[in-house]
Amino acid sequence: MAIAKRDGSKYWYIQFQYNGKTYIKSSKTSDKPLAEQLESNWRKQLIEQQQLGFKAQLETVKAFQMFANSKKQLTSNKYITLACNRAAEFWSGVQFIHQIATRDIEHWRLELQNRGYANQSIKHMLNQVSGTIKYVKRMGYQTADIEMPKIKLSKGRLRYLTDDEEQRLLLAIDPKRDVKWMAPYEERREFLKAQMQDFYDLVVVLLDTGARHGEICTLQWSAINLTNRTIALWRPKVRNESVLYMTDRVFDILSRRSVNPLNQFVFNDKKGLARNNVNLTFKKAFERAGITGCTAHTLRHTHATRLIQNGLNLYEVKEILGHADIETTMRYAHIEQAQVSLKARDVINKLNSSQRATVQQ
Repeated sequence: MAIAKRDGSKYWYIQFQYNGKTYIKSSKTSDKPLAEQLESNWRKQLIEQQQLGFKAQLETVKAFQMFANSKKQLTSNKYITLACNRAAEFWSGVQFIHQIATRDIEHWRLELQNRGYANQSIKHMLNQVSGTIKYVKRMGYQTADIEMPKIKLSKGRLRYLTDDEEQRLLLAIDPKRDVKWMAPYEERREFLKAQMQDFYDLVVVLLDTGARHGEICTLQWSAINLTNRTIALWRPKVRNESVLYMTDRVFDILSRRSVNPLNQFVFNDKKGLARNNVNLTFKKAFERAGITGCTAHTLRHTHATRLIQNGLNLYEVKEILGHADIETTMRYAHIEQAQVSLKARDVINKLNSSQRATVQQ
């Protein structure tokens, strides 16, 4: 008999040996015939996996939990977890992840659309479903062969700061600026001075490195080399590392902050943990500067645009931004094309001037 009762437990326990290994677990039922059926199913599943090459099944809810947990190191983990929880809730009636087919994902897309989600949000939610299925497949579990729906996103205008807008932004967040209802700079409390300086430093570092907001928020002093003026920037989104050379502004900021580092992070919150990704602070800063249509990510676009406008090509910018593939960098292609057009104009003007000079001679 492969099932037995244990002292103090109302449930039947399953226990048997297979290929020299002992398998044991609770059936979680006091119904003996049901426990015997569960034992038979478990033994059959092991035979299918080990002898016939069948892959193990994974519960749908557990699959989404495993994927979300695998992304704990990302600053966007709470959004990934939220998307996974909503997907798991939608498919709560589907026992195993491999039972989710292409048509089911299309039903989820339509459901999100009916709930009023924008296409960008729907794309994000579907990316977590696709990521979950790919992840559990790598882990050796059964998955269905699915096709993800294509979500069209409006490209819109690539927003970046002009030189004038950058100066206005820096003036609007100057830690020594006069602020209504606030004491003059010299009379302000030290924690307030530090808070205002912290945000100013963060913005300049984002402008001059082109790093993602979350990458700088989690930047640690161990990645800073002031002697070589380099930053070993780990990019959790694409799981690669870039070595960035500091601009003079960034070097000055990091040198000043390194004199009395509070903890392992270059930028931290009140508890000494990595600084939170708070968009509201940026929104207010842009409003004070009279700048519209911008977020923290605009600083990254600004950096990339400046590089292209001053001679770097798309492949070079790809390396600086830490993109996993050139397709992502291609959003700046029109800026590169404009710069090429300017160069072409200058070449033709030079040739025309040379021809006129020859004719006049």
